[in-house]
Amino acid sequence: MCNGRRTSGFRLRAAASLVAFAALCTATLSAQAPGAGAPASPQPAASTPASTPPFPPMEKVTLDEAVRRALANNPTLAQAATAVLRAEGLLQQARAAILPTANATYSNVTVNDPRELNGIVTQPRNQSTLSVDIGAPVLAASRWAAAAQARDQIEVATLSTADVRKQIGVATAQAYLAVIGQRRQLEVNQRAREAAQAHLDYASRRLAQGAGTRLNQLRAAQEVATDDARIEAAWLAVRRAQEALGVLMTADGPVDADGEPAFEVPAAQTIDEAGWTAARPDLRLSQATQRAFERIWRDSYKDYFPTAIASFTPQALNLSGAFNPARSWRFSVTVSQPLFDGWQRKGLANTREAAADASRLALTALQIQARAEVRLAQETVASTERALVNVRLSSQQANEVLSISNTAFEAGATTNLEVIDAERSARDAESAVAVAEDAVRTARLNLLVALGRFPR
Repeated sequence: MCNGRRTSGFRLRAAASLVAFAALCTATLSAQAPGAGAPASPQPAASTPASTPPFPPMEKVTLDEAVRRALANNPTLAQAATAVLRAEGLLQQARAAILPTANATYSNVTVNDPRELNGIVTQPRNQSTLSVDIGAPVLAASRWAAAAQARDQIEVATLSTADVRKQIGVATAQAYLAVIGQRRQLEVNQRAREAAQAHLDYASRRLAQGAGTRLNQLRAAQEVATDDARIEAAWLAVRRAQEALGVLMTADGPVDADGEPAFEVPAAQTIDEAGWTAARPDLRLSQATQRAFERIWRDSYKDYFPTAIASFTPQALNLSGAFNPARSWRFSVTVSQPLFDGWQRKGLANTREAAADASRLALTALQIQARAEVRLAQETVASTERALVNVRLSSQQANEVLSISNTAFEAGATTNLEVIDAERSARDAESAVAVAEDAVRTARLNLLVALGRFPR
């Protein structure tokens, strides 16, 4: 009895559920029918163009022109060039310490009464004196060393300017490639939006004919809205890249890229380490810095040498006295030798030795890093080129899948879910192609930079 009641109750509840589900389906179909008494659901516009504004008129330049103008006009490079002028000024100061000097002195003395001794005037009431002091260092080892060290600083400042020049050129090239890459992404999103709009138009026509559903139309409209948002983001990214390129070129406004750059990458067997080592500004700068510190340290022993200065002083008196001749001269040699300075020179030598060791270690580390950069840049170029081939094949296959899905959907063999999924896959695949192309361009640029061949 109890089992029979439970079975009967279960059947009644199942039957009630089926009736409710049938009623819900009937109401949904009635709402979607074009001739139903209820008002039709609002439909999105069949064709809504993307709302992104066009790019403003701007100058277009090639990569070579962009780099040339950046190197000629960028204020950062001009600021770096002032270091060369400063080093030349320091060299002039160091040379002045080892060159002869000449100083002229004129004095006039007036006393209340002339001085006399036994009728002889020893001090006239008014007397003028003109003397010239000519001096020159005869022995100044530390000063001579300072002049040679100052010449090293000119080389360091010149190579530092060359390194800044490379950095500006590379930054300009990267901004130029960013404009190309972001514009490519914008084009991908625009094509994806056109495909999504075509699908929305088809879904809207089917709904108007009573053969489609509101759900299919909403899915297609959602995809169009998503692509519109992607287009806005890509458009803004292009504008930012154009402004960045204009700033590096010191242009009064954004600058657009004109054409694809051609990076001629050398073959692996033609790359010579000695050649690219001598061509890289950062390595040359580090080598010059290391040589400068080495010279300063090795010249420390010259601080213990004596200093000798020769001086010649002619003098002329107007109204000479009894004890002062009208014309006279004096020659002197002064020798100075520090005997004890509290180990100051020893401490200075230790400081210079530490700086020389640090510069030598920094050069070694930079050389190791440079070799790794060249090897990795070569492998990156090869890898990104292989990846680009695969990504292009994937994009071709995704477009073919999209074409088949559209045909099947129009024939009623599939739903629009497969179409939307195929649209997204095709868009993502084409976007991946744009990313891969940008990766290849960047990898080739990095290889040329690692080899010291960019900028030229």
